[in-house]
Amino acid sequence: MKFIIATNNAKKLGELKRILNPLGIDAVTAKEVGVELDNVDEIGTTFAENAYLKAEAAFKKTGLAAVADDSGLCVDALNGRPGVYSARYGGENATDKDKNNKLLKELADVPKDKRTAHFTCSICCILPNGKKITAEGICEGSIAFAPHGNGGFGYDPIFMYNNKSYADLTAEEKDAVSHRGKALRMLQSKLEQYFNNNQ
Repeated sequence: MKFIIATNNAKKLGELKRILNPLGIDAVTAKEVGVELDNVDEIGTTFAENAYLKAEAAFKKTGLAAVADDSGLCVDALNGRPGVYSARYGGENATDKDKNNKLLKELADVPKDKRTAHFTCSICCILPNGKKITAEGICEGSIAFAPHGNGGFGYDPIFMYNNKSYADLTAEEKDAVSHRGKALRMLQSKLEQYFNNNQ
């Protein structure tokens, strides 16, 4: 089955394809099927609401099964910020490095034991018949005092899982423990159950 992945983030797309393709799902971008997706206003107050808005827009535009995720970093010492604003944290044209530096600056006086944080990933899948399947994954960790590692994207260099940052992990290691990996495995399980029950 062909699934439209509703994202323009090349690194996120790579992660989604890497995890979905082994399920027999042909994960493609809208561009790969000759469609230009409109930008979606992420006006939801939760990751789940924003994932649904993006999946619904892609589904309506293409008529194909659509998968969208919304994810972000929630820092306890910042009352859950940046949360749903993770991608826009630091301003419209802020780079990943800018966002990481802003976050580290805000946490400059916060001691190690108070730097707890978690990543959340909410996924929404809309099937051709309009059926909605959702999944969510969370990975607990903490915020480093300085960036580590050369891999990953976004907040990966400052998010510590055990004694390594996400950016220190190989793609396979990250998929095994990450919020997105967990959410996609839950989605896989729910899709398998749905297809088994509706053959």
